Amino acid sequence: MSAQTDRPASPVPVRIRDVAAEAGVSVGTVSKALNGRSDVSAATRERVREIALQLGFQPNQLARSLPTGRSFAVGLLTTDSYGRFSLPLMLGAEDELGNGEIAVVFCDTRDDPEREARQLRALLARQVDGIIVNGRRTEPRPPLVGVGGVPVVYSYAASADPADCSVISDDTGGAVLAVEHLVGLGRRRIAHVTGPRRHRAAAARAEAVVRHLNDRGMSVRGRVRFGSWSEAWGRDAIADLLAGVGDLDAVFCGSDQIARGVLDGLREHGRRVPEDVAVVGFDNWEAMALGARPTLTTVDANIDQIGRVAAAQLRTLMDGGEPPRMTVVPASLVIRESG
Repeated sequence: MSAQTDRPASPVPVRIRDVAAEAGVSVGTVSKALNGRSDVSAATRERVREIALQLGFQPNQLARSLPTGRSFAVGLLTTDSYGRFSLPLMLGAEDELGNGEIAVVFCDTRDDPEREARQLRALLARQVDGIIVNGRRTEPRPPLVGVGGVPVVYSYAASADPADCSVISDDTGGAVLAVEHLVGLGRRRIAHVTGPRRHRAAAARAEAVVRHLNDRGMSVRGRVRFGSWSEAWGRDAIADLLAGVGDLDAVFCGSDQIARGVLDGLREHGRRVPEDVAVVGFDNWEAMALGARPTLTTVDANIDQIGRVAAAQLRTLMDGGEPPRMTVVPASLVIRESG
């Protein structure tokens, strides 16, 4: 076995010159190799990185930043205090940014413009290389002001400025996936229970459901039911639908929380799921979907993928490139027991 793999752990931090000595190259070559410089051969870059890993070398980020003018950190500004959308998005962004090669600084604005302005100033003072902006709703939001030349990408909630780079979810495509699935199961009497009409996501999904069913010669059973994003609303809505139209064989819900309430209401009224009524949710919020009885079939907006794409677009901007102004990340359907 080589001395490299037998080397005992040392309490003294490994220095860049230790890596250079082990690799038989200069300190400058090690620095270039670890920074991915093209004036070092691919074989040398790979060998230096392997030796640095074996020795447990941790680059000094301050020293690394001096010749590049970069901080190797990006900010994530979010209005999502609950973490339902910001946490999976952050995980996706971190994966894309190299598992720690570029740090993500998380800032919760709590939907407060003054707090957002303070956090933005703090990020700029830290000299972050870029900023990802995330919202808990899909309505376009005002663009950041006063960022100078710092690249910005808007995620989940697009920027109101079409010249900005935005990465959003496919609410329309996700709704069509749900309806197609239910129709494919042979369901023809499909209801739709969703969130507030004023929310862009609820309105876009409802419009897609109505249009897609109409194109197939069907209509939404008992009209679209707009309400709140809650289990209580799901229970109330399904009770009203069963009293009014009765003969439902499927319900597509605008969120998994609503779907949990619909499942409870159907059970209370003696309807079996999925035998009598199939139920599909939206979000693939696993705490809700897997805790439901039966487990919930649902549309996944792929928020982690939105985070990865947003981070990739940000890297392109940071490197001087021009990514697309608008990217729509497709949704997917996760089939479980409810339909």
